[in-house]
Amino acid sequence: MKAFYADHFVLPLPERHRFPMAKYRMLRDRLEGEPGLALSEAPAATDAQLALVHSPAYIAAVAQGTLDAAAQREIGFPWSLAMAERSRRSVGGTLAACRAALQEGVAGNLAGGTHHAYADRGGGFCVFNDVAVAARLMQAEWMQMWTLRVAVIDLDVHQGNGTARIFAGDDSVFTLSLHGARNFPFRKERGDLDVELPDGCTDAAYLEALEHALDTLAQRFEPELVLYLAGADPHEGDRLGRLALTHDGLEARDRRVFDWAWQRRVPLAFVMAGGYGRDLADTVRAQCATWRVARQYHARWQRLAE
Repeated sequence: MKAFYADHFVLPLPERHRFPMAKYRMLRDRLEGEPGLALSEAPAATDAQLALVHSPAYIAAVAQGTLDAAAQREIGFPWSLAMAERSRRSVGGTLAACRAALQEGVAGNLAGGTHHAYADRGGGFCVFNDVAVAARLMQAEWMQMWTLRVAVIDLDVHQGNGTARIFAGDDSVFTLSLHGARNFPFRKERGDLDVELPDGCTDAAYLEALEHALDTLAQRFEPELVLYLAGADPHEGDRLGRLALTHDGLEARDRRVFDWAWQRRVPLAFVMAGGYGRDLADTVRAQCATWRVARQYHARWQRLAE
């Protein structure tokens, strides 16, 4: 199964910055040498690819470091050439994962899930919206045959407000989000299906809500590609999550999403999205479990192709 990484494009952050940049390298270190997994460097998304979603002025401002102070504060990262490059690589990893998934059934990005970025601005540690760019690029590459129908299943603990706004009114992309009702962003956008969860939500209630949401998705939309944001931040040990899922609950969640796509023989590309564990090892453990489940479903696709 193909996996794409960009952790060696290091984003320099001030001391005690709250974003856990180390988690990306920790994850790759855990996954390297795993059987059935082929890791590759994520390519950089081009200006033309980013412009399928983002305004040319915003792309240029990120590249040149001319964002104003307020826009930079909203993103939450200080500007640097490394920030601009890493942001392109994070998008490029999701683009590559989507192409691989459409060929092989399942593939993933060790980063990505930057769902707070809008067309003309970033926010919440998100510069460019990788999932939105990937959906648009896959549609563009398949346009000669038909308009590819894409479902975004966003299970980060925070609503994908940027993604919801980008695809508002677009019948070819369905945005589903399960997120904390009282968590960031405090001003939510309206997606196609938003499920708000109370603080302290546990495994059983979460999985029941997910089941209802997937049933509704199936009734309203027939995707030809699923983009899955497998956030680790619903975990009970996450310092920004406010939910109470266990590791078993997160793995059951992942398995249900992969199984939903497999039952319909819909290719699935997945990204890691958020994870801010008080103990960062908990975040990486949850992410490794997602990759373990993904490899099992990739193996099913390979048997199907034989």
